[in-house]
Amino acid sequence: MADAKDYIQSLTEALHARADWLEKSELPKLKDELRNYQSSFSSLYTIYLKKGLINEDPYKQETKIGELEIPDASAFSDGERLDQLSMRLSNYDNQLDFLVNFYQFGVEFLNLDRIKRIFGLVRYVDWVHLVPDSQSSMTRAVAEITIQAKVGIDQIALSVIGESLTKLSRSTGAVLACLKDLADYHKETFKLELRTTVTSRLNQQEAQTALIRKKYAAAAPGRPFYPDLAEEVIKEDFSENGPALKEKILKSFKIPEKETKTVKKPVSYKNILMEGAVVMGSMSAVLSECGIKLDENKNLLANRKMGFWKKFRHLMQQMMNKEPDETVYDLEYMDPTRGTPVREKLNYHHFRGDMDKKTRVLAGLTVHGPAYNRLEAMEEEQIIAWLEKNIREIQNVHKTLSALDEYFKAEATREERDRIKGIKPELSTLKNAILRANQMRHEYSAQKEEEEQMKRLGIKTDI
Repeated sequence: MADAKDYIQSLTEALHARADWLEKSELPKLKDELRNYQSSFSSLYTIYLKKGLINEDPYKQETKIGELEIPDASAFSDGERLDQLSMRLSNYDNQLDFLVNFYQFGVEFLNLDRIKRIFGLVRYVDWVHLVPDSQSSMTRAVAEITIQAKVGIDQIALSVIGESLTKLSRSTGAVLACLKDLADYHKETFKLELRTTVTSRLNQQEAQTALIRKKYAAAAPGRPFYPDLAEEVIKEDFSENGPALKEKILKSFKIPEKETKTVKKPVSYKNILMEGAVVMGSMSAVLSECGIKLDENKNLLANRKMGFWKKFRHLMQQMMNKEPDETVYDLEYMDPTRGTPVREKLNYHHFRGDMDKKTRVLAGLTVHGPAYNRLEAMEEEQIIAWLEKNIREIQNVHKTLSALDEYFKAEATREERDRIKGIKPELSTLKNAILRANQMRHEYSAQKEEEEQMKRLGIKTDI
């Protein structure tokens, strides 16, 4: 049986190795799964808004978050349903955005308190068991509006819902597994600290939770104390089963063997690019919804300026399938490279035609769809060129859509403002999808560069 000092030394070494493994291997996976989770929920959130199942939060973009907070999950009455769901899901979307885009993913930063917050956020809605008879009021309500969202929608939107639910369920399990590994590390780190500061100086009679709490508070003022973990230390250090418990802990903290040396198959870099293409395909439904809303806004502003004969002429053009008169808008947007405002004239008819073409192309990028299959048959260099080109084009579309959204809101009269359709949720979803597609592109480039570097060093990567 190893004595206390030997165990402390062995546990210290195991924890150092574990922290390094978590930092390099598990935390990147955790962030990636959370990004998938957030992107999938954002797609559902946009559909809920589109179907009128929840209302848009006018203060959503102004919300400032300093630390993760789990939204209210208490029960609500049927009369409160719409307001409560709208407010809570808006808050939930903001919290996920803050987690993915602003949270630090480091072993020390993600302490037990923050792990608990992430756990609560991921389990806020039970996507694994999303059923209308759930015991959770939020899961029950979200299950009900998800069923309603599937009614009367096109096949593309239906596939977005199905794919989002599948990814949310899968990512939930992957995130919880990473959080458990991280929590186990912090629990054993706390227990190690208890040993080095308090319990190693106690005998069996003194090893009581109340005394340990008191001495720990004096040794580490302001630090959280976990009574259940103190009980574990007492059992491991002072009970007959202690040696077996300690051995079990050390075994559990052994770093998993790097399977890449024995079972890893050659990476399919094309699959990384095709995943980016599928992300691009998910943008089609969002672009389609933006087009519908912007057309309504355009017609709303145009109709107020039309006299009788102009309206009659417009009607005849529609009946005869003639091209409508050109509509040119003076838009303003910020130049991201210079940080200065830029004015631009936009031919709305041409823009909408180009956007509809892009929407139809992207709609075929569901897995094994016609456009997907054509793209998959290409060489990797052709696919990445296609991906880069389309990301740039969608970024330009996003910029123009943002400017049009601001333009219509600014041009509307007080009476028209309630009828103007905002596209902020769609813009947010589009932005997240662009980031995700770009991430796939960069991941591909990084993997290829690493492979080339290994080849230059004479290291085989296919063993």
